[in-house]
Amino acid sequence: MVKTNIGNERGIHICKSVYGWMQAGKNDTPESTGKKGDHLVGDYYVMFDKQYKAEIAELVAGGMSKEQAEAEAPSMKGARELLRKWEAHDTEVWNLWKTMNEWVYAGFDVTYKKLGVDFDKIYYESETYTVGRDEVLRGLNEGVFEKQDDGSVWANLEAEGLDRKILLRSDGTSVYMTQDIGTAKLRYQDFPIDEMIYVVGNEQNYHFQVLSILLDKLGFEWGKHLYHFSYGMVELPQGKMKSREGTVVDADDLIEGMIDVARKTSEELGKLDEYSNDEKEEIYRKIALGALKYFILKVDPKKTMMFNPEESIDFNGNTGPFIQYTYARVQSILRKADQLGLNSKLETEGLMADQKEIELIKKLSNFADVVNDAALNHSPAIIANYCYDLAKEFNQFYHDFSILKEEDLQKRAFRLNLAANTAKIIGNGMLLLGIECPERM
Repeated sequence: MVKTNIGNERGIHICKSVYGWMQAGKNDTPESTGKKGDHLVGDYYVMFDKQYKAEIAELVAGGMSKEQAEAEAPSMKGARELLRKWEAHDTEVWNLWKTMNEWVYAGFDVTYKKLGVDFDKIYYESETYTVGRDEVLRGLNEGVFEKQDDGSVWANLEAEGLDRKILLRSDGTSVYMTQDIGTAKLRYQDFPIDEMIYVVGNEQNYHFQVLSILLDKLGFEWGKHLYHFSYGMVELPQGKMKSREGTVVDADDLIEGMIDVARKTSEELGKLDEYSNDEKEEIYRKIALGALKYFILKVDPKKTMMFNPEESIDFNGNTGPFIQYTYARVQSILRKADQLGLNSKLETEGLMADQKEIELIKKLSNFADVVNDAALNHSPAIIANYCYDLAKEFNQFYHDFSILKEEDLQKRAFRLNLAANTAKIIGNGMLLLGIECPERM
């Protein structure tokens, strides 16, 4: 598996932020404002949208149609002119664009590090859109695409039961589809793998359906093997998030909020009283991120879900912390066994296992099939729910059977190994989900 990311750092949406900064930013920088770079640039994106809507309202009140007002609004015309200059490599526009992008990516890096996310390679659309544009022009020359009287280039997909799709605007500038064609070509050139998976929300279902068809039309056989991992939107109790309107929950704020919830919950349980503050904070971080990631990944990826921070931290039920706590419980048992000098390496062949123990063994033996099933179905939820079922199975076993106090040496050794294997499988399963399991909780 190769993990790549696509930096969407060019296009009209970027020019909106640049235009907003040029209009109101003056000399604002992350250093002068004390804001993370991605937050600062995002603020100007929101500012642009508010100004744009106000201009539309004013033009409509003056007699224009809404469609005409959207095209004639000064801020949108300004942003489109910036895009035209950018694609013409205007020095002033490019220098400002580079500076603002550096602010954004520095901010992103901080957030990725918090989440434990990394990539094998990052593609930047400022470098891939020209590849896509060349492919579109090739398709035009080969009769795959059509040029309109205004100079714009389109793909006619009516034969596929779809509509017409613009690929180059009349002024020659690229659209998202153009750059995605270029990015896909470069990804396959760099990594000629069996399947290309795009992890993008279900609002882009149509986009990726069209992308796959266009790649096939351009003669790229692997275009048919493009897979859109279409996940449902994540909503919060206050409703759907919208970046243009600024009604978003920033990832950094969400992470810190989750850590606060984990801290509060853990302090109420009083299980970490003997640890140092640094040890506590590290455990709070693992619990918080485990709760956040698990709560999202346990759901069928195609479904829209409501994320509730407090519910996700619950140490009971189908949550990340419940599974983490089971893992930590086993580690505690194993540490005590080691301190007591209990031998877990005794020969246990021929030992008659109880039905509960057999059920736990069967559950453990299913792990490889579960991982394979999750891969074939592109569903991490299968692994997530398996980890929960395994943790629940172990806790039922632990409730009914003694481990450390078992007097039969063979049975005790057998159960210690059973516990150790349970922790190993839980740890591996959660690791596949990008979740760390604390050794102590």
